[in-house]
Amino acid sequence: MSRRAGILEFAVLGLLRESPMHGYELRKRLNTSLGVFRAFSYGTLYPCLKTLVTNGWLIEEPGNTSEDALAAPLAGRRAKIVYRLTAEGKEHFEDLLSQTGPDAYEDEHFAARFAFFGQTSRDVRMRVLEGRRSRLEERLEKMRASLARTRERLDDYTLELQRHGMESVEREVRWLNELIESERAGRDHRRPGPDGSAQQDNTSGESGGLPRPGVTPGPDPSDDTAT
Repeated sequence: MSRRAGILEFAVLGLLRESPMHGYELRKRLNTSLGVFRAFSYGTLYPCLKTLVTNGWLIEEPGNTSEDALAAPLAGRRAKIVYRLTAEGKEHFEDLLSQTGPDAYEDEHFAARFAFFGQTSRDVRMRVLEGRRSRLEERLEKMRASLARTRERLDDYTLELQRHGMESVEREVRWLNELIESERAGRDHRRPGPDGSAQQDNTSGESGGLPRPGVTPGPDPSDDTAT
């Protein structure tokens, strides 16, 4: 399995742990909630879903909403299939959540892992965050060494591009430092309730200190092809 396919399976299992969904809804959630999946198609998603069903981690159920029931005969299409996480699928996802190996620190995988930190235990969150910080500090050291060796041979624009890349990594390291300190302090993460008052976010089962960064939604897919 390719690394990107593994990340997609992880994200699909995580979203379906929240609630059953049909394929179009899954694609929309992946696009809008996880930036790493903004550019992918049904041709990528459905082979992934088929594999998860074959492995026994998902089951397919017919759509049972009134909208699905009416849409199929009117449009000459079959009703949408709803995907539901099985007990084995939940257990598999929880096993994936507990893993803190090197893959968890890579750019795309880290973004997906971070999106599901609300379902991750604090000790695992800490190991992933510290691993990511260590990986970026190594990258930053290599970038600085490379720039020092080649500075005299670079034109102004290439040099500025190199500096921009270093500044981006430095910003993420500072961000990770803040997250790690918040986790260590054990500060409760609170979110505003419907009336504007603060409410406890208990999705992780532990009081974590991770500030949740804003996510810029991707384009809303217009292809509403039924599955």
